[in-house]
Amino acid sequence: MIATLEYVDLLDRAELLGDMIIHSDVVKAFQKARHDLNTDPESQMLIKAFNDIKEQYEEVQRFGRYHPDYNEIMKEVRTSKREMDLNDKVASYKIAERNLQKLLDEISGYIAHSVSKDIKVPKDGAALSDGGCGCGSGGSCGCKAS
Repeated sequence: MIATLEYVDLLDRAELLGDMIIHSDVVKAFQKARHDLNTDPESQMLIKAFNDIKEQYEEVQRFGRYHPDYNEIMKEVRTSKREMDLNDKVASYKIAERNLQKLLDEISGYIAHSVSKDIKVPKDGAALSDGGCGCGSGGSCGCKAS
């Protein structure tokens, strides 16, 4: 590809936008929340406990209700998740993460709609506002619509 002045200008502006995002208050709040979460022993203990029970949950899911420990594991998963979610550091991290996702979604929307109103953009953290994967094949391509 031959670089034109327009292409170079576009790259410069994209880099400037990236720098503005990185130095924004939203990203700083996210980084602080992530650091606080990663350095808090209680939060890490709750996350580890949830991940451990989640592994047991995945094993139970293979057999469903027929697994002898199904009811007990399901109750433990819900209890562990609730304990983890009620932790101040985990809650702060999730809020900061949601705010950052919202900022990135808004920026994507502004960029996309400056090109055409018909372009689909991320909304509320979803891959696309209609819930599709974006390739138009309905997920048959193997990409994951999350």
